[in-house]
Amino acid sequence: MTTPATTSVIIIDDHPLFRKGVSQLIALSDQLHLIGEASSGEEGLMLARALEPDLILLDLNMRGMGGIETLRALREADLAARILILTVSDAADDLVAAIRAGADGYLLKDMEPEELLARIVEALSGRIVITESLNGLLARSLRDEAQAAERSLAPLTDRERDILGCLASGLSNKLIARDLNIAEGTVKVHIKNLLKKLKFRSRLEAAVWAIDQNLRPAGPGPR
Repeated sequence: MTTPATTSVIIIDDHPLFRKGVSQLIALSDQLHLIGEASSGEEGLMLARALEPDLILLDLNMRGMGGIETLRALREADLAARILILTVSDAADDLVAAIRAGADGYLLKDMEPEELLARIVEALSGRIVITESLNGLLARSLRDEAQAAERSLAPLTDRERDILGCLASGLSNKLIARDLNIAEGTVKVHIKNLLKKLKFRSRLEAAVWAIDQNLRPAGPGPR
């Protein structure tokens, strides 16, 4: 059983040795508690629905139901879990596809174990977690697309710009609401509206683009 201080985690990956390695890594953190493992997307979807974990670590390239398909199914199931992709792929197409499908982070499997664990724990606060070497790759992909789509901040209201800046600093809805002294439900509505105006499919995609635009609030930032 988890305690209020721990985050429940499941792993969905078709490589037994990698699952074992990650489970051992998770055991080193008093903030994380592994509650289940799945060796396929289909099994992972059923497990996630049954256990309703706080965090899902998902492989991208799996036999059968692939990572992107599994990710979309998990989002369609309306689970509250944060979902981090753990993969060997550093391809821009895979990265952008994962972000657009609703991933909360994208981490490479070849990261040092200590760094990987630190980034997983970092995700618990609602922050964006992407392997550092891929940040520029994602930003360039979004910048090129933005130029083609002529995306700009012009359609946004002042409040939507404020919230976009908070997203760029990796703040969760709860922290945005507190910083701007508005209801969390209001934050969700503003985020939905700004994503529609900017033609983004996920808050993470919008956040990375906002970072590239140097759009950050003047305040203290993530905590």
